[in-house]
Amino acid sequence: MNIVQRTYRKHPAQFLVVVAELVLFGVFALASPYFIDLDNVSALLLDASVYVLLGLGLTFVISTGGIDLTPGFGLAFTGVMTALVMSSVGGPAWLAIGAGIMAGIAAGAVLGAANGYLVSYVGMQPMIATLAMMLVAWGAALTITGTSSIPLGDFDAFVAIGNGKTFGITNAVFLFVAAAAVAHFLLKHTIIGRYALAIGSNEEATRLAGVNVKQWKWRIYVLGGVFTGLAGVLMASRLASGKPDVGQSYEMYAIAAAVLGGASLTGGRASVFGTVVGAILIATLRNGAVHLGVSDQHQKILLGVVVLLAVWLDVRRRKKAGDA
Repeated sequence: MNIVQRTYRKHPAQFLVVVAELVLFGVFALASPYFIDLDNVSALLLDASVYVLLGLGLTFVISTGGIDLTPGFGLAFTGVMTALVMSSVGGPAWLAIGAGIMAGIAAGAVLGAANGYLVSYVGMQPMIATLAMMLVAWGAALTITGTSSIPLGDFDAFVAIGNGKTFGITNAVFLFVAAAAVAHFLLKHTIIGRYALAIGSNEEATRLAGVNVKQWKWRIYVLGGVFTGLAGVLMASRLASGKPDVGQSYEMYAIAAAVLGGASLTGGRASVFGTVVGAILIATLRNGAVHLGVSDQHQKILLGVVVLLAVWLDVRRRKKAGDA
């Protein structure tokens, strides 16, 4: 058995999503000479960076067998909070930037804490609880801003996070690679990752083993919110403003990225590497569709098909695992 076969047998979902990304990239490169332009690839990775950060948070939540629909408008809410605090803090720019970034991350953590409380302690279904909180986050973002953007153009160092480059590579790539490394470590080598997977595999058995399932599930939702906060900070940097109307459908892209990368919607299985590649695949699809002149409405249909495909693949994987 060669290395390709061994890799496929050990990590089938991750193997297939990597192959799909390579094929998709090759097809778009042949279809449009501008697709492989360095500036376009940089823009593609910048677009993927937000999906990656949102997908990382969802990777932990989905591994418990839960779901979180707040990342899309949570992105808007945390970006608005970042901009609001940054533009309100006096003193040197570095202090305002630091305060704004911390506010964005904290806002995400609060959103995750609310989700976790409703799911873990109130006992609400994750889809209903997070759908309600998604609307709360959206409404809060619109209320805080009065439906207008909060400009951040005066904070050049902050804007450079999402728009600048280092060694020719967009800075957002370094951010999502660092975030993915942390997420991988947490999932594979810490107690929160082990408990997330254990809860998703068999929640009752995990509870009988002495684990406080409610408390750890709450913490996992908080962690998911932190990644949403990071994504909101990055989006605010990219747009040089806090906009209350961004993030629509982003939760679907993030869910698709995690599931395409090997996370099971019933819990117990997840892959940070797979989520990252899945997010890049979705960004590649969106970017390539633009180069081919596919209209926005047809892009939505195409991405909807991708979401359905991701769920179908998850169902197939679970059936095969059951047959085995």
